[in-house]
Amino acid sequence: MFWDVMAGAVPPPPAAEVLGWELVEVDPEAGTIEVAFAAREQFTNPVGVIQGGFLAAMLDDTLGPALVATLSAGQFAPTLELHVQFLRPARPGRLVGRGRVVKRGRDIAFLAGELVGPDGEPVATATATAQIRSV
Repeated sequence: MFWDVMAGAVPPPPAAEVLGWELVEVDPEAGTIEVAFAAREQFTNPVGVIQGGFLAAMLDDTLGPALVATLSAGQFAPTLELHVQFLRPARPGRLVGRGRVVKRGRDIAFLAGELVGPDGEPVATATATAQIRSV
């Protein structure tokens, strides 16, 4: 499905569209990805910074595709666990996610990544566990 979306054969998932997901670079052999998000004003909390749930969703939409880009046709990988660390406030604007497959087994994969602000400094980091399944 990842490559079908990239080729324009199918539309991106609605959640990715809401987050303003954009592929910057992917290296399936290395298990790495870089994506960008459009963090909109609608994502802010009462003090004007991006609400943590949106940052977590962005990290999930960074780490997951790093793995999904390596899968065979007919496979998908739901997230089993996502651990997010919020490092500093994120403001509306472009945020960049960098993710990687840390270790991949037959059925389980361990992922890690970060979300950086326009100044290149991390606003949040995450680790995740995903289960590789067949449709």
